[in-house]
Amino acid sequence: MSYVQPAELAQNMIAAGESKALMSTRDTLIRSFMGGALLTMAAAFAVTVSTQTGNALVGAMLFPVGFVLLYLLGYDLLTGVFTLVPLAWIAKRPGVNFGAVMRNWGLVFLGNFPGAFFVGLAIYATHGRTAPKRVPLLTACGKRFAASPAKVAKLASSDQANLAPAVQHHATQHQAAQHQPVRQ
Repeated sequence: MSYVQPAELAQNMIAAGESKALMSTRDTLIRSFMGGALLTMAAAFAVTVSTQTGNALVGAMLFPVGFVLLYLLGYDLLTGVFTLVPLAWIAKRPGVNFGAVMRNWGLVFLGNFPGAFFVGLAIYATHGRTAPKRVPLLTACGKRFAASPAKVAKLASSDQANLAPAVQHHATQHQAAQHQPVRQ
């Protein structure tokens, strides 16, 4: 079985930090924009899978796929360059100084944020305005969450988790005061 010795791993991390610190502005911005966008899509995918299946563990197992893709595609996240670039500065690699570290961090942030924001806007533009109307639903333990009217009816008609009386009571209250704002 082959493996990397710890000293070799440290040298590889220092070399990666040096290459990131010395990368051109254009390449850094492109890699960081794509990294933010890809991680946002992975998060949206994980949340969607979790809510559609009703099992948060499934989403939690799928979210790391985004990180694997980031690594395989060579994209940058600010959390990664927080670690790698200072290692090259501490190791006194030529051309890597405090200014290069700050430049890299700033550029990666300037790329990650718009990448994530762009994907958020794209998700909102395609699904945000067409989402079904949500009504508040009170659970038996007193916590509030949103559910579609179809889900309220389904829960009210089922005996799942003995919530039917609470759901039915809340659904009738909601119908009586449908246009009143919900108190936080």
